[in-house]
Amino acid sequence: MKKRLVLIGGGHAHMVTLASLGKLVEKGHGVTVIGPSAYHYYSGMGPGMLSGTYRPDEIRFATRHVVEKQGGTFLPGKAVRIDGERKTVILENGDAVPYDVLSCNAGSHVPEPAIDGDPGDIFTVKPIERLMEAKSRLVDHFGRHAPDVVVVGGGPSSAEVAGNVWQLATATGGHMPRITVCAGSAFMGRFPESVRRRIVGTLSRRGISIREGVYVNSVSGGTVTLDNGDALPADFIFLALGVTPSPIFGDSGIDTGPDGGLRVNRFLQSTQYPDIFGGGDCIFFQDQPLDKVGVYAVRQNPVLLNNITARLEGGDLMPFDPGGDYLLIFNLGGRVGVLKKRWMEFGGRPAFFIKDYIDRKFMKEFQAIE
Repeated sequence: MKKRLVLIGGGHAHMVTLASLGKLVEKGHGVTVIGPSAYHYYSGMGPGMLSGTYRPDEIRFATRHVVEKQGGTFLPGKAVRIDGERKTVILENGDAVPYDVLSCNAGSHVPEPAIDGDPGDIFTVKPIERLMEAKSRLVDHFGRHAPDVVVVGGGPSSAEVAGNVWQLATATGGHMPRITVCAGSAFMGRFPESVRRRIVGTLSRRGISIREGVYVNSVSGGTVTLDNGDALPADFIFLALGVTPSPIFGDSGIDTGPDGGLRVNRFLQSTQYPDIFGGGDCIFFQDQPLDKVGVYAVRQNPVLLNNITARLEGGDLMPFDPGGDYLLIFNLGGRVGVLKKRWMEFGGRPAFFIKDYIDRKFMKEFQAIE
């Protein structure tokens, strides 16, 4: 008897599975993909889209087209709950989607603090699609005055957004903004000091201010208030406070890790429901908690495809090996970056060009499926 496969999300961890849907459909399985948009945007190129280095169509994957082209069903919408006992996914509109095997690549979101007043020029760095709107609003500001731009957060997203806002302003030719990063305890604190110094140096040479040792107490349309009492003027605010897994698993009463991600075993399989799998930012890999970086989602691709197929057809499950050290490259705008891999570390244009080459190659590989 052929079975029903449901995928939540068309992100990085599902790319190989999406490319192989036709084979599953040919075997008689029903395949449904649930996603909030007909496209999936590659987050690694998001800051570059903000600055104008990339066009939106260069960093997105046509999920709906790929699914329907191979005989699957694409359901636009948001999955809000999973009933693991009845084996159904509940959508925001109340529809129930039954499954025999479910795979989740539901992603993550940036938590928002309480916002007072008009949130019109307050943007989170995810979802990536909103960076297109942010770009348009920033260009409008640059054309009218020298705006105060505040980036809240002290991690890689903050560094990349600040640098690419600077690039956008430089390319626009309008008024240059005053950019401030409110970094919390330490800017880029979880990375080696040598990497931190390179990034701080690049941003500081552009006049970007980095505030450390202070936290943001409140955000409003026009002001960011810090815990030391300082009030920073803010015409435009980016929120880059780290990412949190989708709340769908906790809301569904399914076993999660301490971060709220779907708790999975070494087969990327729910520890509670063996017919549920997951990958990317939305999972908690119980054998070895993983950083929220795209490289792990990419490495999970073949394992998810094998194990989804095995669960549908009775084959053997494959364990996921996270692998060793991974390549880190930060796009700091202005076509410069910082690269680190084990003992190798350097900055400048070569670092950006390596990232650009890898990212474009990744996108072309999967856009070719379209």
